Amino acid sequence: MIIEVSEELHQAWPQFQGAAVFATVKNSAYSEALWAKIEEFTTLYRSKYTTDSIKEMPAIQATRAAYKKCGKDPSRYRPSSEALCRRILRGIPLYQIDTLVDLINLASIYSGHSIGGFDLDKIQGNRLVLGIGKAGEPYEGIGRGELNIEGMPVYRDSVGGIGTPTSDNERTKITENTEHLLAIMNGYSGSEGLEDSVNYMVDLLKEFAAAIDIEIVYFK
Repeated sequence: MIIEVSEELHQAWPQFQGAAVFATVKNSAYSEALWAKIEEFTTLYRSKYTTDSIKEMPAIQATRAAYKKCGKDPSRYRPSSEALCRRILRGIPLYQIDTLVDLINLASIYSGHSIGGFDLDKIQGNRLVLGIGKAGEPYEGIGRGELNIEGMPVYRDSVGGIGTPTSDNERTKITENTEHLLAIMNGYSGSEGLEDSVNYMVDLLKEFAAAIDIEIVYFK
């Protein structure tokens, strides 16, 4: 799978750095051990941050700025990382979806980066391109229905959009049957701290999803 950044995204946000993690995995409906880790992390997180202070986190701040540069209001269409952080800081438990999605959400909160999680076998073609959404471009967000992605960074395969920082697409979503994972960490703040965040996610994949055949590709 080749992953590229389009010229229009380069011009709008030249400091972007992405990291793609490919792995063969075993998903499950629920992991008690993972949720114990999530609850421990959530307690610590609430002791350190507030809904105001997270705006100053480099990863979240940069993603919000990139949205504005591309033409989207990040307060109306929040990047998923910020939405997850706000959720736990308001005392609302994280969504419980399945083990792969749950651990990706934990890695997103840990890093502050929005992370796209895809079933690799559902992606059409062998090339993904990160561009900017167009007016009227069809896109079905997971659990959101039709999503207006105009002015939003979007990964496209040969058929169309599959992932934005706000929501991934129903067409390529992870299910309990997913065996081949592609997780893309979107570093709108650049490369600083990105490798540590990727390693944290990979450790979660090994511990809770029996990940093997792991390949990490950095791109910009």
